[in-house]
This record gives sequence, C-alpha cells and structure tokens, in this order.
Amino acid sequence: MARRSKRKPNIVLLGIDSLRADHMSSYGYHRLTTPHIDHFAQQGTLFENTFSPHIPTTSAYSSMLTGRDVFGTQVVALRHKGPLRAEVPTLAEMLSGAGYNTTCVGFSGNPASRGFDTYLTFSGWGSWNEGRSPKAQNLNDVAIPELDRLAKKRKPFFLFLRHMDPHSPYLPPAPYERAFYHGNECDPQNKSMEPVMNFKPFRDFFASWMPPGITDKDYIIAQYDGAVAYMDACIQTIFNALEARGILDETIVVINGDHGETLYDHECWFDHHGMYDNVLHVPLIIRYPGVVPAGQRVSGFNQHKDLVPTILELAEIEPEGVEFDGQSLLPMMRGEVASHESEMYITECTWMRKHGWRTPQWKLMVALEPDFHFKPEIELYNMVEDPEENNNLAETYPDVVAALRTRMDAWIAKREQETGLPNPIHHQGDWHGKEGVGAFKTSQQAYETLHIGDPTCCPTTGGGAQVIVGQVSQLVPAVLMKLE
Repeated sequence: MARRSKRKPNIVLLGIDSLRADHMSSYGYHRLTTPHIDHFAQQGTLFENTFSPHIPTTSAYSSMLTGRDVFGTQVVALRHKGPLRAEVPTLAEMLSGAGYNTTCVGFSGNPASRGFDTYLTFSGWGSWNEGRSPKAQNLNDVAIPELDRLAKKRKPFFLFLRHMDPHSPYLPPAPYERAFYHGNECDPQNKSMEPVMNFKPFRDFFASWMPPGITDKDYIIAQYDGAVAYMDACIQTIFNALEARGILDETIVVINGDHGETLYDHECWFDHHGMYDNVLHVPLIIRYPGVVPAGQRVSGFNQHKDLVPTILELAEIEPEGVEFDGQSLLPMMRGEVASHESEMYITECTWMRKHGWRTPQWKLMVALEPDFHFKPEIELYNMVEDPEENNNLAETYPDVVAALRTRMDAWIAKREQETGLPNPIHHQGDWHGKEGVGAFKTSQQAYETLHIGDPTCCPTTGGGAQVIVGQVSQLVPAVLMKLE
C-alpha cells in the first residue's frame, strides 16, 4: 500500500459540527441522508466506532487537531479561557513545518485553530426571520476559490473545512426542508413540543429559529435530517472540485465529526450537551487510494486523539520531538490490530459539568455539580442491553458503579502523573460564563441561571413560539458563536 507519488499528498479535512453518526445512511440510518458520503465511503475506509470523548466543540477539536486528550491539551470546557498550551503543536503547525500551505475555513477563534496561514469565514448560522440557511453552499462559495488558489501552488496544501449544517438552527433550503416530513408541524393535537418550549434555559433560542406555533417534534428532527442531506449534496461539490483539478486521488480526504447531537433524546432538546452516545459517537471516513483500503468498514474503537497520528502517517510525516496521546489507525486498517482503547475517559463541560467512564458494556456518568435537567448525580447504563441509555442502573448495581469509578480514578491519576498536569475538568471555575457564580449548588440554581436567546424578541405561548421581531437573528449568532 505504498504511495504512488513522491510529492506529499494534499490533505482535506471536513470537520462537521454536530453530526450524529447514527443519522447518516452510511452508518445504517433508515433515511437516505448521506448518499454522496455513502459513495465516498465505498472508496475509502469507514470507522464504525469513533468517539468524541470530550464534549463539546472546543475540547473536541482541540483533541482532533493535536492528537492529545484533555490532559494534554488542558482544554475541556466550551468557554475555555486562553489559548491552547504553547507546548502542544496543532496539525496546521506541524504540516506548515513540513512544507504545506494551510487554510482554515470557518474555524477562527477556537484554541485549536492556531497555526493556519489563511483564515476564511462564511455565514454558518441563521434564524426563522432570515429564512432558510444555505450554510454548506456558503462554505463552498468561500472554499472552492481557495481550493483553486491552493491547487495552483507548488506546495502541497492542508484545507480544513468546518461544516455547520447539522448544528442548530436547523434551517435547510428547499427541497430538503420537506424531504423527510409531510405532516402538519403545527397540529394543535400534537403536544410533543410542549416540554421543549417549556424548558426555560433554551426556549427563547428555539423560538428564534423554529416555526411559530410548532407542536410536532418530528418536524424538527426532519429539519436536522434535511440539513444533513443538504450538506451531503454540497460536500459532493468539494469532491467534484478535487476530481476536476486532477488531484482527488493524490489527496487524503477525511470526514470527521466534532460531536453528535441530542434531538428529542434524554430531555436535552436539540443541542449537544451530555455524554450519551448520540453525542459521543461520531463519523470518521478516510479516503486515500492506494494506501487506505477501499470499501472497508472497521469496527474497532478509536477516538479523536487518533486522527492526527493517522494523517501524519498517511502523509509520511514525522514531526521531530512531537508526542501524541493517540495512535495511528493504519494498523486497524491493515487488520493488524482489532481495536485501540475500548475503555475511555469521557467529559462534558458545555451546559453541565460531568465526567465518566465508558466500556463496551457499561457507561458511568458522574455529575461534578448539579445540572439544569435535574438528573441524578450518578448514571449507569448497560450499553449492550440498553444502547439508547434509557434505564439508569446506578442504584441497581452499586458494585458496578464502584468498579467503574475505581478504573476512572486510576486513569485520571495515571494521566496526571504522565503529564504532570491536573485534570482540567476539576478546575473550571465559572465555566458557564456567569462570572462569580462558581459551581452550582442545586439544579434549580442551574436552571434559573443558564439561558440563551432573547425573551423580549421571542416570547413563547402554549406549546409553540411566536416570533415578534427580527433582532434575535443578530443577537443569537453573536452570543452563540462565542460559545461554539
């Protein structure tokens, strides 16, 4: 499986925000949401069990773009203060040192975005008043000319594209907004959206982009699926552009998600906090003909920290003096090993602060302070018998809880000793953005304190939302883009 060319390969990394692996047809979803990615996967290797262990975006990309875990990056919270550790090189910096031109589209401001030669932005948000949001086409409008520019250079290039379509607001353009829904989203007999719109911390944000009077949660789920399908079609344009320039097969192309998304699951309502598998399980597909086997599905476990070592080995680049917490996935592709670590330390510091331990059979989640969903401090799930994590067994199996906590604590102690650094999940202060509040003492305090959106713009009534004025479209991106 040697490379055909002596020139270093180009690298295109598509980092897709909030993409659930289980809502992609390539991963077995019943709706045909990703036909173009499905075809792309047939030309490369698809990893069935890739996990984002450190939620959300800020910590996930820090791991994905450095090859380190949270002990190495010290980035664990959404609202991380300060830069990435100077001692930790990013993929962009390592590739620049190897002679690459590097461009980032849609990712400036994140600690892990350090080191690109060029930063470009695109409109990746939206609101109900602004209408349908062609996020992926907006990205293409910026990325395709930049791809043209990079392809004309003598140096190989690294192009990082951050896709935002699966991230709320879910507002796919026609015909995708009706592709998976044919009912009445405002049916007064349907009450499924009542608990969503009654959730005080998020309801004003939801009102900024959900239809006025929305009652049917299946419509919102269909909008998510439509956004994925729309993005899939636009991503095919990227593939076609590489092929038209004659460089597709000389380019390492990677599709990876930063984290998944909660839709109507676990009462976390159309967001991506929590450590349930709908948030942890992400897609990973790699195409590089002649090196990466085509049409292969790999079932072994892997994590974000394994991506950078994989890309560098594929490109035959060995940065001097750089160490990784992850491992290259090439041995798994070649069938030399079945899996990397099947047990993993997991963290979340988005709207809640928790950590836990996941094995192939069990998942333990421990709240480090009360959360705004009023969930129990300890949750335990049997991932074999209850893969959707609906039956909390913490009180039924206290011995399992104790055993998993022992393994988790041992791992934390081991990593702290290896790095000489503390576990960052324990040292987050005002992680929620409310200065001087510190750790929440009760769930009620968390519920009353946390909020996003503008209640004066979008008051809610009954089971739906009434959008009064259009200013929320300006407010919400300003607030949320700082967070994500």
